[in-house]
Amino acid sequence: MRITGLGHAGMFIETVGGNIICDPVLGPSFFGSWFPFPDNRGLDWERLGRDADFLYISHRHRDHFDPKLLQRYIRKDIEVLLPEYPIDDLEQDIRALGYHNITYAPAGEVIQRGELKIMITPLRAPSDGPIGDSSLSVDDGTGSVLNQNDSHPLDLEKLLGFGKPDAYFTQVSGAIWWPMVYDLPLDAKQNFARLKREAQNKRAMYYIEKVDAPHVFPMAGPPMFLRDDLFDYNGLGRQDDSIFTDQKQFLEHLKELAPQYDGQLFVPGTVVTIDQGEVTTQQSLYTDAEIARMFDEKWDYLEEQRASRQQELRDEEASRAAIMPADEMLEALQQWWEPLLKKSRTIRLGVGGPVRMTIGELDIVVDFPRAKVRRFDGEDVEFWYSIPADLVSTNIRDHEIDWSNSIFLSLQFSAGRKGKFNEFIYTFFKCLSVDRIEYVENWYQEQTDQTEDAEIGDWVVQRRCPHLRADLTKTGKVDEDGVLTCSMHDWKWDLKTGRCLSTSGHPIRSKKADELTDEALRPAS
Repeated sequence: MRITGLGHAGMFIETVGGNIICDPVLGPSFFGSWFPFPDNRGLDWERLGRDADFLYISHRHRDHFDPKLLQRYIRKDIEVLLPEYPIDDLEQDIRALGYHNITYAPAGEVIQRGELKIMITPLRAPSDGPIGDSSLSVDDGTGSVLNQNDSHPLDLEKLLGFGKPDAYFTQVSGAIWWPMVYDLPLDAKQNFARLKREAQNKRAMYYIEKVDAPHVFPMAGPPMFLRDDLFDYNGLGRQDDSIFTDQKQFLEHLKELAPQYDGQLFVPGTVVTIDQGEVTTQQSLYTDAEIARMFDEKWDYLEEQRASRQQELRDEEASRAAIMPADEMLEALQQWWEPLLKKSRTIRLGVGGPVRMTIGELDIVVDFPRAKVRRFDGEDVEFWYSIPADLVSTNIRDHEIDWSNSIFLSLQFSAGRKGKFNEFIYTFFKCLSVDRIEYVENWYQEQTDQTEDAEIGDWVVQRRCPHLRADLTKTGKVDEDGVLTCSMHDWKWDLKTGRCLSTSGHPIRSKKADELTDEALRPAS
């Protein structure tokens, strides 16, 4: 088996049963904000597209799904391996590009092509990427890999039932806009960025230790930001206020904490060969000296990239819609969003108040309690956003149903809040279609059955995490102050009160073990 790095989360897996091209992306993605780091344009994309037998797109995020690349390089009769998602947005996107040779991959079931075995493990929670993320397991008898990319699977026993991989490919960098775009003092932003990087490292280490593959390859980030307004967000930030740990930085962290694992760079052109457990790597696109300079003299490399790719940025901006008049934009948003808000009872209760959005000259609130979109009237708000009008005009023109997958991941906006993170706001903005809203509302209702309890340290708590139902006996840890941390997303709860310390809502049922009587545990207040 041979695996070639294509940049970001992309890889080309050559096996005895056929070749799989995974998440190929050239970009730029998210309104021209994200470019693969390092530059992957020098790969032989014509050959890769010609030699691929299978196409695997893990999810709809545009740093994994690049329609322009697919149209240009990937032939239309290729066999598409489609994850089993509860809504068919990814399938519709792929079919709209002319791909109809689709193999549906039931969750956790093995697809066999001679000696080649393939398994796709999808995730389906509202916070899993664009409502759906997935990992790919491959074994051809000569080698095995787990391509986890961005996904954060909860049922690792089922995932690893496929077999222990020889090589493990996983995300270690940030892929979110927090805290960079928020209205915060610099020292607060630096502190939050440090905490976010630590949480990312902790999560990556959790999976590395659970998967326990001998060879580990960080991938799926970081991006390059080459727009002038975002350039300082590259890496850890010019002012140490960003979250995009690079591959080399994480490998140093891995070597310090778990030297038993063989961590290796995986960049465009890296070729990983697996032969009956023996794993070797070599570079086919860049020399070792060129790669060292990309990481050790990163800002110089990024400056060169910025200077050479301005035309791509100009082309992207030219593709945007003309800015809509304010009254016309308001009417379009009302007609689009208000019917969805009426269907969003759980989301509206979760947000609990109006959210202000300043869009160019238009100043509105999304009034979640009343299911209305209206002009801002000077009322107090807990959450506010300022977004360029051309981005919103483009999303209206394109009827973009996932604004996390466009505006928010572009980082081309600013935001503020008075309280804690509110998951429900972002859930709404990634569910701007009837199918998505109805699925998410049903999903929230199904999560209310949390009756099984478990003992963790000196506490008895509900076994399933209130966030995404991870098994807290495996992912939970209680400190001496009675604070439970779920390592899956680093969310925290005060077990004395049951209150979530990371976001609004999501209380946990908990009680000290030595206070239990024969009565059932009561929900914590």
